[in-house]
Amino acid sequence: MKGTRVDFHCQTDETPIHYRLKAERISQMDDIDARLIDALRENARAPTAALARTLSLSRTTVQSRIERLERTGVIAGYSARLSDAHERGQIHAYVMMTVSHKQAAAVTAAVRRLPGVRSLQSVSGPFDLIARVTAPSVAEMDGLIDALGALEGVERTTSSIVLSTKIDR
Repeated sequence: MKGTRVDFHCQTDETPIHYRLKAERISQMDDIDARLIDALRENARAPTAALARTLSLSRTTVQSRIERLERTGVIAGYSARLSDAHERGQIHAYVMMTVSHKQAAAVTAAVRRLPGVRSLQSVSGPFDLIARVTAPSVAEMDGLIDALGALEGVERTTSSIVLSTKIDR
């Protein structure tokens, strides 16, 4: 429509230009980059020579692709994946939160300081945020869920304890 203004709204620190730049970086990836990323997801500590053999590429080609993917921000970092035995001993839950108007940034900062929170996502629908949380016991999970609900700006929480994981990629 003529004269209509469309505002972009997002609850992250990223602006529309950041999204466009990310999209450009991702669109520059080819099948080899995707296969390399899949291999790194399986084992981020794999030696470059082993990755090269898996992908049927030279070691220098794999190394330069990894460096490019890191430099352009496609690969943002590496993390430790905990053993299945350790994870089975933990209580996992999802905590859906409704946040007061314009409090998402403050709530996010407060949630970031809670050690049992593995991830926090902004979502559409009846909730504003979903936290994936882990605790070593039911009592500690109860305390973590209570701590999330007590944060200033959190109006309501609904929790779902994970009974089993059917697919984890």
